[in-house]
Amino acid sequence: MTCLRCIRPDKVVQAITNFVEEKLGRHFIEPPPFNIATCYTDSSPIMPLIFVLSPGADPMAALLKFADDKGFGGSKFNAISLGQGQGPIAKKMIEVAAEEGSWVALQNVHLAVSWMPQLEKICEDFTPDKVNPNFRLWLTSYPSPKFPVTVLQNSVKMTNEPPTGLKANLYQSFTSDPVCDPKFFEGCPEKEVRFEKLLFSLCFFHAIVQERKKFGPIGWNIQYGFNESDLRISLQQLQLFVNEYEHIPLKAITYLTGECNYGGRVTDDWDRRCIMTILRQYYIEDVVHDNKYKFSPSGTYYAPPSGPYDSFLSFIKNLPSSQLPEVFGMHDNVDISRELQGTKQLFEDLLVTQVQTSGGGGGSDSETTLNEIASDILTKIPASFDIEEAVEKYPVKYEESMNTVIVQEMERFNRLCDVIKLSLVNLQKAIKGLVVMSDSLEKVAGSLMIGKVPDLWSGHSYPSLKPLGSYVNDLVARLKFLQDWFENDKPPCFWVSGFYFTQAFLTGVKQNYARKYTIPIDRLDLDFEMLPCDEIDTSPEDGAYITGLFVEGARWDKKKMALAESLPKILYDTMPVIWLKPALKLEISTEGRYVSPVYKTSARQGQLSTTGHSTNFVLAINVPTIKPQKHWVLRGTCLLCSLDD
Repeated sequence: MTCLRCIRPDKVVQAITNFVEEKLGRHFIEPPPFNIATCYTDSSPIMPLIFVLSPGADPMAALLKFADDKGFGGSKFNAISLGQGQGPIAKKMIEVAAEEGSWVALQNVHLAVSWMPQLEKICEDFTPDKVNPNFRLWLTSYPSPKFPVTVLQNSVKMTNEPPTGLKANLYQSFTSDPVCDPKFFEGCPEKEVRFEKLLFSLCFFHAIVQERKKFGPIGWNIQYGFNESDLRISLQQLQLFVNEYEHIPLKAITYLTGECNYGGRVTDDWDRRCIMTILRQYYIEDVVHDNKYKFSPSGTYYAPPSGPYDSFLSFIKNLPSSQLPEVFGMHDNVDISRELQGTKQLFEDLLVTQVQTSGGGGGSDSETTLNEIASDILTKIPASFDIEEAVEKYPVKYEESMNTVIVQEMERFNRLCDVIKLSLVNLQKAIKGLVVMSDSLEKVAGSLMIGKVPDLWSGHSYPSLKPLGSYVNDLVARLKFLQDWFENDKPPCFWVSGFYFTQAFLTGVKQNYARKYTIPIDRLDLDFEMLPCDEIDTSPEDGAYITGLFVEGARWDKKKMALAESLPKILYDTMPVIWLKPALKLEISTEGRYVSPVYKTSARQGQLSTTGHSTNFVLAINVPTIKPQKHWVLRGTCLLCSLDD
């Protein structure tokens, strides 16, 4: 497996799974079935039952049904979702239920961080002589470092992972409420065909959005908790519209399902574009009129003919247990990306379990290694930029905004380099016993020993997913880019990946054009032209040339000068020189072009910074394409400023 880690890291997780199965048995790799009844049997009135939530799984429907079966439905079951101001209400509900012998369910406990100590005290006060034998306290919570340890230790813990695979997802949807209810399934008399076809399409859509999560950022920029409640309300609305209207208002149903029910969870604009593109494949008239409307190019997945409920179950049972990426509209390479991500996560989790020791006079070998790493990094990082000299050489000019950009970039990189140098110098002193090995220095030492960028540096750095060695080399390259700019004037082609705050450079390009032609900058945007070269020695009359971008989910075809399908096992491709051309917004067309988001790292997800910009998203670039835009949306195609290696 060590050799496999070096040669084919994407196959490590499967190899470990096979090893565990061979040495320990299959039951160590298969999760036990979710069974509330068994957990209830193991509980007692003074022992809470905790559902550890996972994205896409909602245990409340199963809990409500179990409560009814046990005779604790209606007034004997009280539930409340915790949040601001809900703590006192929850406390009162528990006190009443403990006395009367009813059940209480507190949902989303992880959101009530300030109330958790109170919850701990309530649970500690439970004693057999004070609590009714029929009383039960149910809690649902995502994993949280603030959750009371004593409550966890003295409770029955259970988790319900969402089904994996399209087949399992579809089967669960069809065997769950409301689809499994004959009254609901047969609830559109004389309109059975259109209802059953669209019902299957909606369940298939639900399975697709769930399963896309396993592909990480290529599937969704942000991992959303789509669950059965989203499907349930969408199904009820579908039935309502089918019964009420002679001609199905697909636009209205699509809006309600995509923008409201599922889209209500979506906070990223590019994810919203993706989910609406997916839904429009399934909510169309062709699904109703075509007996076997294909959901995948291979034809393996299609909308089965209308028929009784059992015919749909039989169709689902005959589907393949695993699916190819083509059903998601993705390239086969995404399986490699998914497996690489799984391997990376596995090793990160393993490293967390390692006990790190450094400083304090013990472990001379690790101290020597740390000292060498620190010295090596310090020798690579050059001296700080002279800001006064930079301001003198590149003063603020009305007609040249790039002067401001280079000075501000130098200031940002100076702050980052100062943090790195200070932490490394102090770490060397701590190893020698000249200063105290503080908690922050311990963390820096621990990160250096495992080849990871310390959190202390990341907090002052541009976004990067590179390991320590690559990060330092990348930082040195960025500093050289600025040094060359300072010494030789602005370059003819800008390395766009080398900027700390790329948006300042982009604004500078537009600002120069706006001031040159006296056009309000808010009427301008950037248009883009791909040049047939990888390097260029001359500057454009207007705008700027940039290089350094990579494309993920596609490749750049130099002959056709357009996006094309990725080559097998090649996950990324380099983009040519791109001409940023400021133009009036009304004159920019996206016809025949894919509007591709550009991100700083492959994580894609970012936070909104104090400047109003995302910490990861840079801008959208219009890239020429022969295929329709939806093809690349489903592929998860984007441009990246830097790779992870």
